[in-house]
This record gives sequence, structure tokens and C-alpha cells, in this order.
Amino acid sequence: MSTNDENAGVPDESDASERKAEWEDPAAPLWNGLKYGVRGLGVLLVVGLLVWWPYQGLPGLWGVLVGAGMGGGFVLITVVAILFTSKASPSVVMGALMGSYLVKVVALIAVTALIKDMDFYNKAALVTMLLGAIVLVLGGELLGVMKTRQVYVDPEKTTD
Repeated sequence: MSTNDENAGVPDESDASERKAEWEDPAAPLWNGLKYGVRGLGVLLVVGLLVWWPYQGLPGLWGVLVGAGMGGGFVLITVVAILFTSKASPSVVMGALMGSYLVKVVALIAVTALIKDMDFYNKAALVTMLLGAIVLVLGGELLGVMKTRQVYVDPEKTTD
């Protein structure tokens, strides 16, 4: 009997340490939220293209792309900003969040002002994708955060 047969059902210590690190990673809910949000946006984009492109042609295609980009990007940038500053102090995180929010609002106003009078896109496709992206990406992020399993106790008692 070889040593490989003896350890067949026993998990490797490196696997246990990787699992422990994943469970204790405070950013794991954000990563899962980002993953589910991007997946939801992808599904919405495919469904939107299947509905609006055959129905409205090229303007429907552009309406779907612009609406999904604006709505999904607005929500996903927040998660990326938090992940980027996750190891920083709370004041840096808050500054990054407020800065990203300001940049997003200015960009949204600029894009809408720029394309307001243009006719290369279908306005109904843009609005439905914008609202759908906001709802679906936020719902996907919520689902990702809620499905993440985290340790709620401090096994080493490092806090009071």
C-alpha cells in the first residue's frame, strides 16, 4: 500500500490554509458581488441585444450598449473603488467612494448631454437597459454578498 492510498480521503494542509484564507478574507463578499454583478450585466446585455437589435436594428443595438454601459458601469465602479482601497484607512475609502461618485455623476451628465439630440440610438432601448442594468447589477451584487460565507467569530481572540 502506497502513501498516496493512505492519504486519499484526507485533505491536504495547503487546501485547508487556502480555504481558511478565503473564509477570513474580508473582501470576499465584494469579489463575489462584483462577479455576480458582472454576470447579471452580461445576461442583461445578451437578452437586450436579442430583443432590441432585431426589433429596432442598429439604433436598438446602440441603445442597448449605451444603456447597459451607463447603468452597469455606474454601479460596478463603486465596488471596484471599494476593492481598490480595501486595505486603506476608512477616510481613504470614503474619499475614494466620494471621488468615484463625483466622477460617475459628471460622466453620466456629460454623456446624456452629449447624446441628447443625437439619433443613432433608440431611446426606449437605452432607458430599459439603463434601468434594467441598475436593478440587475445591484441585485446580483446583493446576491453575491449574501451567498458569501464568512467567519463571524475571532478564533484567536485578538479583539475584545
